[in-house]
Amino acid sequence: MMLRLVVSFSVALSLLLASPVSAAEVTVLELVADGSRYSDVEVTVTGELIGDYGNRRDGFTWTQLNGDSYTRAPVADGGELVGANVGIGIRVDTELAEGLDPPGRYRTVGPIVVVTGIWKYHDPARQGETYLDVTAIETVVSGRVLHEPPLWWAFAVGLALMAVSGGLWLRYTRRRDAVG
Repeated sequence: MMLRLVVSFSVALSLLLASPVSAAEVTVLELVADGSRYSDVEVTVTGELIGDYGNRRDGFTWTQLNGDSYTRAPVADGGELVGANVGIGIRVDTELAEGLDPPGRYRTVGPIVVVTGIWKYHDPARQGETYLDVTAIETVVSGRVLHEPPLWWAFAVGLALMAVSGGLWLRYTRRRDAVG
Protein backbone atom coordinates (compact mmCIF):
# COMPACT_ATOMS: atom_id res chain seq x y z
CA MET A 1 0.00 0.00 0.00
CA MET A 2 2.79 2.39 0.91
CA LEU A 3 4.65 1.55 -2.31
CA ARG A 4 1.55 2.37 -4.39
CA LEU A 5 1.22 5.68 -2.59
CA VAL A 6 4.88 6.57 -3.23
CA VAL A 7 4.61 5.55 -6.91
CA SER A 8 1.38 7.53 -7.36
CA PHE A 9 2.93 10.57 -5.72
CA SER A 10 6.05 10.25 -7.89
CA VAL A 11 4.00 9.99 -11.08
CA ALA A 12 1.84 12.96 -10.11
CA LEU A 13 4.91 15.03 -9.23
CA SER A 14 6.66 14.19 -12.51
CA LEU A 15 3.54 15.07 -14.53
CA LEU A 16 3.26 18.34 -12.68
CA LEU A 17 6.90 19.20 -13.32
CA ALA A 18 6.70 18.08 -16.96
CA SER A 19 3.68 20.23 -17.82
CA PRO A 20 4.63 23.28 -19.88
CA VAL A 21 4.74 26.67 -18.25
CA SER A 22 2.30 29.00 -19.94
CA ALA A 23 3.55 32.23 -21.46
CA ALA A 24 3.17 35.44 -19.49
CA GLU A 25 0.20 37.46 -20.76
CA VAL A 26 1.31 41.05 -21.29
CA THR A 27 0.13 44.07 -23.23
CA VAL A 28 1.96 45.95 -25.94
CA LEU A 29 2.11 48.92 -23.56
CA GLU A 30 3.88 46.81 -20.91
CA LEU A 31 6.44 45.60 -23.44
CA VAL A 32 7.10 49.13 -24.66
CA ALA A 33 7.27 50.60 -21.14
CA ASP A 34 9.53 47.93 -19.60
CA GLY A 35 10.96 45.83 -22.40
CA SER A 36 14.06 44.69 -20.52
CA ARG A 37 11.89 43.00 -17.88
CA TYR A 38 10.62 40.51 -20.47
CA SER A 39 13.89 39.99 -22.35
CA ASP A 40 14.07 36.39 -23.66
CA VAL A 41 10.78 35.54 -21.91
CA GLU A 42 7.90 33.80 -23.67
CA VAL A 43 4.93 36.18 -23.72
CA THR A 44 1.42 36.26 -25.15
CA VAL A 45 0.15 39.55 -26.55
CA THR A 46 -3.12 40.60 -28.19
CA GLY A 47 -3.27 43.34 -30.80
CA GLU A 48 -4.04 44.47 -34.34
CA LEU A 49 -1.70 43.72 -37.23
CA ILE A 50 -1.04 46.98 -39.10
CA GLY A 51 1.12 48.44 -41.85
CA ASP A 52 2.51 45.90 -44.29
CA TYR A 53 3.66 42.30 -44.27
CA GLY A 54 7.36 42.38 -45.07
CA ASN A 55 8.14 38.93 -46.44
CA ARG A 56 11.89 38.34 -46.23
CA ARG A 57 14.11 35.85 -48.02
CA ASP A 58 15.00 34.18 -44.73
CA GLY A 59 11.45 32.73 -44.48
CA PHE A 60 10.10 35.25 -41.99
CA THR A 61 7.46 37.96 -42.26
CA TRP A 62 7.84 41.18 -40.30
CA THR A 63 4.94 43.44 -39.37
CA GLN A 64 3.65 45.71 -36.63
CA LEU A 65 1.36 44.67 -33.76
CA ASN A 66 -0.57 47.60 -32.27
CA GLY A 67 -2.08 47.38 -28.83
CA ASP A 68 -3.52 50.83 -28.23
CA SER A 69 -7.09 52.02 -27.73
CA TYR A 70 -7.59 52.33 -31.51
CA THR A 71 -7.29 48.56 -31.79
CA ARG A 72 -10.53 48.20 -29.84
CA ALA A 73 -12.31 51.30 -31.15
CA PRO A 74 -11.05 52.94 -34.37
CA VAL A 75 -11.87 56.63 -34.67
CA ALA A 76 -13.84 55.94 -37.88
CA ASP A 77 -16.05 53.58 -35.84
CA GLY A 78 -16.76 56.22 -33.22
CA GLY A 79 -13.67 55.67 -31.06
CA GLU A 80 -12.16 58.68 -29.33
CA LEU A 81 -8.79 60.28 -29.96
CA VAL A 82 -6.88 59.21 -26.85
CA GLY A 83 -3.17 59.38 -27.51
CA ALA A 84 -0.62 57.93 -29.83
CA ASN A 85 -0.51 54.60 -31.62
CA VAL A 86 1.55 52.08 -29.67
CA GLY A 87 3.00 49.02 -31.32
CA ILE A 88 5.83 46.53 -31.46
CA GLY A 89 7.58 44.79 -34.29
CA ILE A 90 6.91 41.09 -34.71
CA ARG A 91 8.71 38.42 -36.71
CA VAL A 92 6.56 35.48 -37.84
CA ASP A 93 7.51 32.38 -39.79
CA THR A 94 6.03 33.02 -43.24
CA GLU A 95 4.12 29.73 -43.09
CA LEU A 96 2.42 30.86 -39.86
CA ALA A 97 1.53 34.18 -41.50
CA GLU A 98 -0.15 32.58 -44.52
CA GLY A 99 -3.87 33.25 -44.73
CA LEU A 100 -3.87 36.29 -42.44
CA ASP A 101 -6.24 39.09 -43.42
CA PRO A 102 -4.53 42.20 -44.81
CA PRO A 103 -2.97 44.43 -42.16
CA GLY A 104 -4.72 47.54 -40.93
CA ARG A 105 -4.17 50.95 -42.45
CA TYR A 106 -6.31 53.95 -43.31
CA ARG A 107 -9.92 52.78 -43.74
CA THR A 108 -8.96 49.16 -42.95
CA VAL A 109 -8.92 47.43 -39.59
CA GLY A 110 -6.32 44.67 -39.51
CA PRO A 111 -6.94 41.30 -37.92
CA ILE A 112 -6.92 41.19 -34.13
CA VAL A 113 -4.57 38.38 -33.17
CA VAL A 114 -3.19 36.65 -30.11
CA VAL A 115 0.51 35.97 -30.60
CA THR A 116 2.88 33.98 -28.44
CA GLY A 117 6.62 34.21 -28.78
CA ILE A 118 9.95 35.14 -27.26
CA TRP A 119 10.43 38.84 -26.55
CA LYS A 120 13.79 39.91 -27.96
CA TYR A 121 14.92 43.10 -26.24
CA HIS A 122 17.89 44.70 -28.01
CA ASP A 123 18.69 41.40 -29.71
CA PRO A 124 22.46 41.33 -30.40
CA ALA A 125 21.88 38.84 -33.25
CA ARG A 126 19.85 41.54 -35.04
CA GLN A 127 21.99 44.63 -34.36
CA GLY A 128 20.08 45.52 -31.19
CA GLU A 129 16.59 45.37 -32.63
CA THR A 130 13.66 44.83 -30.26
CA TYR A 131 10.80 42.58 -31.45
CA LEU A 132 8.60 39.60 -30.66
CA ASP A 133 9.80 36.36 -32.27
CA VAL A 134 6.40 34.71 -32.80
CA THR A 135 5.95 30.96 -32.36
CA ALA A 136 2.12 30.88 -32.47
CA ILE A 137 -0.51 33.18 -33.90
CA GLU A 138 -4.29 32.99 -33.73
CA THR A 139 -6.79 35.36 -35.32
CA VAL A 140 -9.56 36.28 -32.87
CA VAL A 141 -11.29 38.96 -34.98
CA SER A 142 -11.01 39.17 -38.77
CA GLY A 143 -9.88 42.35 -40.47
CA ARG A 144 -12.46 44.56 -42.17
CA VAL A 145 -12.89 47.64 -44.30
CA LEU A 146 -14.17 50.78 -42.58
CA HIS A 147 -16.86 52.71 -44.38
CA GLU A 148 -16.59 56.41 -43.74
CA PRO A 149 -19.40 58.58 -45.09
CA PRO A 150 -18.31 61.48 -47.33
CA LEU A 151 -17.80 64.80 -45.59
CA TRP A 152 -20.28 66.83 -47.63
CA TRP A 153 -19.57 70.00 -45.70
CA ALA A 154 -15.88 69.77 -46.67
CA PHE A 155 -16.88 69.28 -50.31
CA ALA A 156 -19.16 72.34 -50.12
CA VAL A 157 -16.44 74.47 -48.50
CA GLY A 158 -14.01 73.39 -51.23
CA LEU A 159 -16.46 74.35 -53.97
CA ALA A 160 -17.11 77.71 -52.31
CA LEU A 161 -13.37 78.44 -52.08
CA MET A 162 -12.92 77.48 -55.72
CA ALA A 163 -15.77 79.84 -56.71
CA VAL A 164 -14.27 82.71 -54.68
CA SER A 165 -10.78 82.15 -56.11
CA GLY A 166 -12.20 81.90 -59.65
CA GLY A 167 -14.08 85.16 -59.14
CA LEU A 168 -10.97 86.89 -57.80
CA TRP A 169 -8.90 85.61 -60.74
CA LEU A 170 -11.51 86.83 -63.21
CA ARG A 171 -11.57 90.26 -61.53
CA TYR A 172 -7.77 90.43 -61.55
CA THR A 173 -7.48 89.51 -65.24
CA ARG A 174 -10.16 92.04 -66.28
CA ARG A 175 -8.42 94.84 -64.38
CA ARG A 176 -5.03 93.82 -65.76
CA ASP A 177 -6.38 93.74 -69.35
CA ALA A 178 -8.19 97.08 -68.92
CA VAL A 179 -4.98 98.81 -67.78
CA GLY A 180 -2.70 97.30 -70.38
